[in-house]
Amino acid sequence: MTDSSFVTLQQELQQLTTRTLSPSARYGHVALLLASALMCAVLASLLATETALPGRTQLAFAVLLVIGTSWLAYALWVLRSRHSLLANQRIVAGRMAVAFTSVFVAGALLLGAVTGRALFPVAAAFGGSLLVLACLALQQAHRRADALRARRSELERMIGAQS
Repeated sequence: MTDSSFVTLQQELQQLTTRTLSPSARYGHVALLLASALMCAVLASLLATETALPGRTQLAFAVLLVIGTSWLAYALWVLRSRHSLLANQRIVAGRMAVAFTSVFVAGALLLGAVTGRALFPVAAAFGGSLLVLACLALQQAHRRADALRARRSELERMIGAQS
């Protein structure tokens, strides 16, 4: 291999490991940050001011507040790090989506069993379809991260062979 191809390999490895968020990804995470902050503010104010709400409603609002706070923290983490090394952000977001959708499905199934209302199994079925999508997104994120790791290892091996 020539010196120019060695330099090209080093540049490609450098580019792979220091890639930053694209403007559209940054705008999307800013939108997520704003939406989750707004959601948290509304839920927190409802919990603080509406003390006469039934216990189940307060519990649901508290769970939603935890979920909103988690998305807020995720958006802040991504925007603060600004790097997309190995697509870790997509894996974290996929795991969060699977976890939160699972909570929704479990809650709908539980409420359906307890109350006997027909609305809850419909909600659980809808949540189940969202859970399938979340699982597919998580699987895709893992594949992308694995492909990036493999490419990085290949580049490091090629550079190591040249040294």
